[in-house]
Amino acid sequence: MRERTLERVRKLLAKAERTDNEHERATFMAAASALMAKYGIDALPPAGTRQAPGDRVVTLPGPWAREKARLVSLVAQAVRCRPLLIGRGDGGQRVHVFGFAADLERADLLATSLLLQMASGLARVRPPEDGAARAYRRSWLLGFTDEVYRLLRQAEERAAAEAGTPGTALVLADRRAEVDRAVAAHYPRIRRSVPRTSGTGYEDGVAAGRHADLGRTGVQAAPPPELVGS
Repeated sequence: MRERTLERVRKLLAKAERTDNEHERATFMAAASALMAKYGIDALPPAGTRQAPGDRVVTLPGPWAREKARLVSLVAQAVRCRPLLIGRGDGGQRVHVFGFAADLERADLLATSLLLQMASGLARVRPPEDGAARAYRRSWLLGFTDEVYRLLRQAEERAAAEAGTPGTALVLADRRAEVDRAVAAHYPRIRRSVPRTSGTGYEDGVAAGRHADLGRTGVQAAPPPELVGS
């Protein structure tokens, strides 16, 4: 059942990547994110079952390596993983992601698709002709990422609320604590970094991110700061 669910998600994400129609993209991503959130709940073990979190390092190449790394980080955090930016290496910006196997798999599927959608969306934008094209594009990328994070978090929270399984909240809390302990073992000192932007493309990026996911309007929730390992 779980493999069939993931295959349905992969097909929906592929359709979202191929279409240039924003309404179609929103529809495909809405269905994919809802299925992915439900998969995350269905994959939870019974209360009291012990599992060990894993980890993986993702390298994001340029251009826009830092902005790509932020997208990967916030997607991972939205699906209950713990990401840390660990700086340059291997030809790009690196993100070290900690989490349980099902959540790491979800983060990988979603981030891979959303990176493609973000790149295709950025290629279509037309910055204002005021000489600040790079600042506009960077702020667009930040807006896209923040909105994607907000909408994915909504899908996750809805799936958890609708689970109806006693002990779900306790299991989720226990797993968060396990992941936090795994992070602390690797990175005893963590600093927080809040990205700044001076461009005018943020709201356009938010609108594009909204279409990339659930297609709903609403008040934007501030994303968490980036966590930087040292």
